Amino acid sequence: MANTISIRQFILGLLTRQPMSGYDIKCFLNSLSWLIDSPSFGSLYPALHALLEDGLVTVQVIPQQDKPPRKIYSITGVGRETLQEWVRQPVASDASLKAFLMRLILASNLSRPDLVALLEQRHMQVSGHLRRTAEAMEEDADLGERLALGYGVAVANAELLWLDDALGRLSQGAVPAEVIRQV
Repeated sequence: MANTISIRQFILGLLTRQPMSGYDIKCFLNSLSWLIDSPSFGSLYPALHALLEDGLVTVQVIPQQDKPPRKIYSITGVGRETLQEWVRQPVASDASLKAFLMRLILASNLSRPDLVALLEQRHMQVSGHLRRTAEAMEEDADLGERLALGYGVAVANAELLWLDDALGRLSQGAVPAEVIRQV
């Protein structure tokens, strides 16, 4: 079965880094809102409550003076197992850019072979998008369509260059931090 990402898996992945409040998670996601759509509080808090009910996270309530109590969520052992089961599943071949980026943000939960496989899969996906976009560019298309398709070609080419470089560095034995710094 192909693997897509949900806010639940993403939260579990974030909580492997450190315990966080719902507000901390929302702030982190807002900092990435230009890359991935940030979920609303209306979807974030129900996901946290569901994770809590399923025993995948625990919550520590910290009283605060003149403020509501602060709830700090931590991943449980069962939550880590659930996350690892999900991480080991293949990624959907038609995964969206958002799903790819969310998975990439959680790369510390991937083994090196799984990270390489994720990047190789994305490379194939973007190459296919580029080929189809180039085929769709027609001489008689209107200006807006030509501009949009041209933009798509430029973005796909840039992403392919980044993917080639990241894959090259990983194949040379670079640790993920070196891949990011040097790209």
